[in-house]
Amino acid sequence: MKFIDTLKNVWKIEELRNRILLTLGMLLVYRFGAQVVLPGIDADMLAQFAGKFNAGGIGGLLNAFTGGAFANASVFALGIMPYISASIVVQLMQIAVPYLQKLQKEGESGRKKINQITRWLTIGICLVQAPSYLAGLPAMGVPAEAFVMGQSFMFYFSSVIILVTGTIFAMWLGEKITDKGIGNGISILIMVGIIARLPQSFAQEFVSRVMESNGGLIMILIELVIWFVIILLSIMLVMAVRKIPVQYARRTASGGYEKNIFGARQFIPLKLNASGVMPIIFAQAIMFVPSAVASLSESDFAQGIQATFSDIFGFWYNLVFAVLIIIFTYFYTAITVPTNKMADDLKRSGGFIPGIKPGSQTAEYLDRIMSQITLPGSIFLALIAIFPAFVVKLMGIQQGWALFYGGTSLLIMVGVAIDTMQQVNSYLLNRHYDGLMKSGKNRKAVA
Repeated sequence: MKFIDTLKNVWKIEELRNRILLTLGMLLVYRFGAQVVLPGIDADMLAQFAGKFNAGGIGGLLNAFTGGAFANASVFALGIMPYISASIVVQLMQIAVPYLQKLQKEGESGRKKINQITRWLTIGICLVQAPSYLAGLPAMGVPAEAFVMGQSFMFYFSSVIILVTGTIFAMWLGEKITDKGIGNGISILIMVGIIARLPQSFAQEFVSRVMESNGGLIMILIELVIWFVIILLSIMLVMAVRKIPVQYARRTASGGYEKNIFGARQFIPLKLNASGVMPIIFAQAIMFVPSAVASLSESDFAQGIQATFSDIFGFWYNLVFAVLIIIFTYFYTAITVPTNKMADDLKRSGGFIPGIKPGSQTAEYLDRIMSQITLPGSIFLALIAIFPAFVVKLMGIQQGWALFYGGTSLLIMVGVAIDTMQQVNSYLLNRHYDGLMKSGKNRKAVA
């Protein structure tokens, strides 16, 4: 009943209701575009090609992030990933490029310029990825008869323009959801693409277990229990923080009159996983490189490397993958958590950590704490990332269904769901003081 009352309160707030409806409408447009096949390709002949990506592997991983658009050769085949890649590149460049550092300090105007640079870089990445995708379709199994107009220059030219436009349109949808809807638009688009593959993957696992007498319903029940446990552990990883107590010797608060507060205590929340899913994305991008480079050679050694790094459920692939995730977790945390700036801001506001001198000693203390909590956080993140390989090898789960047992897919779904729920809760708490409680009266929503 409390959940139903909360849904009623959500619907009563006009602004929140409009944002949710706008978000759902944008997502509907995105999912519709994922089914529109590129002009010049026979959609009926893509059925067998699309079926190859439901069994896992690198192709299945790419297809999962685009919600099936990659295998459908649709106008959204590149998905939103070029924009993600451009954002990562620009974020890393802000460390070394003085011009971007200057823009970062200019506030809102600087942020707009950085966003514009990211958009242009997205177009540049699309112009490289689109021809590569089209040229790789025959190698991935699309028959020559599927190309109705042949693989002529006009086909490539028009398809590249459509693919680039599709990515830019998806980027626009994501930005509109962020500005006018609810949640982070880009992340929601990725999450919806991932969730779109979940029913089909679960149906294949159900058929394998029940219809083919490979464990029966009891195995399905065990798999669901393990899946929910992994989701709970992922939520703990995303939400876990280490609270650093902060003491303020003297603060002034105004509430109709002024008073001095001596000994006011607050906390600095340091997240166990401050880098989010970025280490997995970085590591995943690097794991594609050995296979791509090895494919250029026909030697036995190169073919062995390609086979090893093409099996995303293999031992050596996951061992290297886990090590890279731990390394990138430290790297990205060092970039995104400026302990020196935190110590300076704390000193300027008159706060200090009990037993630690303000200034450089505070920065060193925060850096040491971050290093200590990052180690278990990175190991936990790596274990969740490679857990699909464990369920495939130990339980015989279908590879397509196993992708939802960890990795980027699960962490993105958990992170986006938590972020969206927090935004909805903030509206409820601002407009209804009993929004998440059973008793009390609703305040009239502010227009």
